[in-house]
Amino acid sequence: NALWWTRDLRIDALRLDAIHAIFDESARPFLAELAAEVHEEADRQNRRVFVIEESNKNDPRHIQSIELGGYGLDGVWADDFHHCVHTLVTGERDGYYRDFGHLEQLAKAFREGFVFTGQRSSYRGRRHGQSSVGVPAERFVICAQNHDQVGNRLGGERLSQLVSLERQKLAAGLVAFSPFVPMLFMGEEYGEPAPFLYFVSHGDHDLIESVRRGRREEFADFSWEGDIPDPQSPETFERSRLHWEIIDQHGHIQLWQYYQKLYELRRTVPALRHLSKENQQVIAWPKQRAMYVRREHNASDAAMVFYFGDASANLLLPLPRGQWQVALDSSDSVWLGPGGIHGVLESEDEVSVSRDGPSVLLLVRQE
Repeated sequence: NALWWTRDLRIDALRLDAIHAIFDESARPFLAELAAEVHEEADRQNRRVFVIEESNKNDPRHIQSIELGGYGLDGVWADDFHHCVHTLVTGERDGYYRDFGHLEQLAKAFREGFVFTGQRSSYRGRRHGQSSVGVPAERFVICAQNHDQVGNRLGGERLSQLVSLERQKLAAGLVAFSPFVPMLFMGEEYGEPAPFLYFVSHGDHDLIESVRRGRREEFADFSWEGDIPDPQSPETFERSRLHWEIIDQHGHIQLWQYYQKLYELRRTVPALRHLSKENQQVIAWPKQRAMYVRREHNASDAAMVFYFGDASANLLLPLPRGQWQVALDSSDSVWLGPGGIHGVLESEDEVSVSRDGPSVLLLVRQE
């Protein structure tokens, strides 16, 4: 089946769902065999096909090479990164979010990929994960929203319905300027207001009731209130449709243009385009509610500060000597922000910048 998708339909990536639920004690694990067969087929076609896993195990073996005893998968959805971003921009700490919400965790996610690497998880009641220090950055697929994290909420709310525009821009900047592979969830780029609810279309009555019961049990760990939308109802599906026509409306068009700018910068600034966990400096400032990241590649040097506070603050950035161009400030009025910084900053080993609320500031060193 996987070869049919890649050979006959020319699909360029396969995402393997919930592989933590696969129990396989064979000498050659099925997932390793699958990845190898897909890669061999891709070689025959003289192209690349990616095999990406979705797993909650934080097990780096799956994405390590066969030569290093791994399974040879190309990437993993790194949920820890999402959970760090979500808790810091929303303040939610229910359910599996209870393990997150600290800036140093986000800094660790930037440095390593996984946050839980063997320490105790309060949510799971046991130790969780293994170190991902040696795993290349391009193996981690990260996001601020996806169909699981939105669809598994009682109301299916997107970030656009949970936080302010400034916090949406902050979450988007964290994803775009990370050293990992970014993934966007359909509609987030223009602030889609419609929910994305969990919906199914099953014909078996027992299965339908099992799904409904499972949804009720899953929400027990959260403090959400209200009736659970019926997954089998056509109305649940209809409520989840995108409203593409609003993209040109005020507020939505500015967010869409902001996303375009983020990924233009990611593509054109070598320090951002080159994916590496090693060539970066990451500093968390919990008291100031901020995180500083500096990424380098050859002669390219980019520094950024992510500010999570609501009150105004002055932050002292440890910028090396030189001139630093303000490449992007999410607070700029062009993105409907309160007003940003412009021009060139001269550094004598440190620079003070003011922040007036949640924001992303990107500085690029001039040669």
